[in-house]
Amino acid sequence: MSRKTIAFAVAVALSAGLAACATPTPYQPVVRSGATQGGYSELRLEPNRFRVNFAGNSLTSRETVEGYLLFRAAELTVQNGYDWFAVVDRDTDKKVRSYVEPDPFYRPWYGSYGFWRPSWRYYGRGFGWHTWDPFWGDPFWADRVDIRTVERFEASAEIVMERGRKPEGDPKAFDARAVIDNLRPRVQYPQPKT
Repeated sequence: MSRKTIAFAVAVALSAGLAACATPTPYQPVVRSGATQGGYSELRLEPNRFRVNFAGNSLTSRETVEGYLLFRAAELTVQNGYDWFAVVDRDTDKKVRSYVEPDPFYRPWYGSYGFWRPSWRYYGRGFGWHTWDPFWGDPFWADRVDIRTVERFEASAEIVMERGRKPEGDPKAFDARAVIDNLRPRVQYPQPKT
């Protein structure tokens, strides 16, 4: 094989590997580490009352997190032999973190001159005389940094499960089987490991 073919194959393999690492949280039990952090968890409070949580990673939208929360609540309701559930309390948290990283290619030291570095003085109208040197920052491009903001959503709800017909007119009551039927086409399960 030619070098171009080998280089192309390596590039495709690396791209596929990186793409596999960057995926939204699938519908799964909670995972604390790895490429697809997050998932659902629940805590039984009473025989028919649960606290349900779903945490997404930075690629999972708020809509998906809240949908997976309702899907898990409906699954729990059916698994425990109930027909419908009511949401007693519900909350969605948005966690925002900003990362400031210096430019890895910005090096204020030049050559093998030790601590010597270039510096300039310039006169700006209305500013007067200014000095520039790379040790104290660059007035034209400021400090070369990359600022990245990451959002993550986590939804939680306290649900009460009941048997029989769902009460009509109660906006907090959900038919568990109807929720499962309506949301199942949107649910993404984890890929099987090979």
